[in-house]
Amino acid sequence: MNEYIPILILGALAVAFALFSVGIAPFTGPARYNRAKMDRYESGIEPSPLPEGGGRISIKYFFTAMMFIIFDIEIVFLYPFAVAFDQLSWFAFFAVMLFLVNITIAYVYEWRRGGMEWT
Repeated sequence: MNEYIPILILGALAVAFALFSVGIAPFTGPARYNRAKMDRYESGIEPSPLPEGGGRISIKYFFTAMMFIIFDIEIVFLYPFAVAFDQLSWFAFFAVMLFLVNITIAYVYEWRRGGMEWT
């Protein structure tokens, strides 16, 4: 059980910091409210009115989300490989190359579908 005490302390510190941050925010943050901040979005941009039952969302939104997830996961998987590259076998090298080929296919698909164009 002694091996888990540092992990439990770190978890308790994380929970305490989160609760402290959420609890102190209303007292320390600015309290300047205006109509734009009270809307659904705080970006300051007036949202366009949607039809009664909701509206269609542009597919570019989903392409952008997919692109973020794909390349974020790519970095998460490639970093440990880069750290331990000289200690791995050829099997690991070919596994990572296969992973990179799959990511490249996703990237090319995203590019050809127009997900990289922001206009």
